[in-house]
Amino acid sequence: MEKGSNKKIHVALLFGGKSAEHEVSIRSAQSIYNVLDKSKYKITLVGIDKNGTWLSLNTQQFLSSKEILLDKQILPYSIDNLFQSDKSKVDVVFPVLHGPFGEDGTIQGLLKLANISFVGAGVLGSAVGMDKEVAKRLLRDAGLSTAKFNVYSEFERKTISFEKVRKNLGLPLFVKPANLGSSVGITKVHNKAEFIKAINFAFQYDSKILIEEFIKGKEIECSVLGNEKPIASVCGEIIPHHEFYSYEAKYLDDNGAALSIPAKITKPLMKKIQTLAVRAFNVLCCEGMARVDFFLKENGEIYINEINTIPGFTSISMYPKLWEESGIPYGKLIDTLIKLAISRHNKEQKLKTSFK
Repeated sequence: MEKGSNKKIHVALLFGGKSAEHEVSIRSAQSIYNVLDKSKYKITLVGIDKNGTWLSLNTQQFLSSKEILLDKQILPYSIDNLFQSDKSKVDVVFPVLHGPFGEDGTIQGLLKLANISFVGAGVLGSAVGMDKEVAKRLLRDAGLSTAKFNVYSEFERKTISFEKVRKNLGLPLFVKPANLGSSVGITKVHNKAEFIKAINFAFQYDSKILIEEFIKGKEIECSVLGNEKPIASVCGEIIPHHEFYSYEAKYLDDNGAALSIPAKITKPLMKKIQTLAVRAFNVLCCEGMARVDFFLKENGEIYINEINTIPGFTSISMYPKLWEESGIPYGKLIDTLIKLAISRHNKEQKLKTSFK
């Protein structure tokens, strides 16, 4: 788009997807659509159903959807339309795809090849942020504390020993898919019977699973925003009313958890967590946005739990709520993310692509 032009910025909202976080993605995208300034942006709605078909949705279909279904009233979307050189070309894509096939570098790679700007982390940051094992190893190598863990692939399934894991990590412990979010596929384990069920459950969602030690402490979250010079929001605390912050507690039970924003911690401690959030963001090669989740023990020790490169954007999600508390309202936050995407893309266009 030409500098100084009054033309609307053409944004494609990309949502739904093949992952188990399909429904959450739709809710996030609906919230973003509602706050986008329609006088500033031209919006194209592109839904992806659970089979991976791209669909063109009208506003009524979109706002009433809880799941994207292919039927006679919804036409498959031509991906070529995103990349046309004429007036219909999209200026920036806003991927609101949580989990695999959207948050893991796959969509980012497609958009990169198509030479179109997009919101959020690039291919590398998305991929390492999605894979909990890879992210933990990189954080650990950078000197940042994470929970102890064991990792197993599908072919190692028969070798997993409850006794060995218990001896190494203690009880209770968590079993989770390596590549998923929104607490999908996660189980808190207290005994061998639960352990066996948890292993089978997690392997339904991924071919690689993590088994982690339980860390007793406050669940603290911090939002990060920016490209070369990222900044951190105030911290918030999740207070689950379930045994842990499960999918049900997050999305199905209105009383599943309480949010304390800002978190009731000392200013020095909040500053330390903010610094760690930005450091984790940089270590994992993130850009644009991310939410970094921590455990804070009573003795003041801080552990990084995970990073989310496409955090939830529903009306009750922590990422936008933390920025609102920090002085950046929802609408301005979306504007900033779009500007960051276009700015990064413009800088990349100046890089040489040939030796001559």
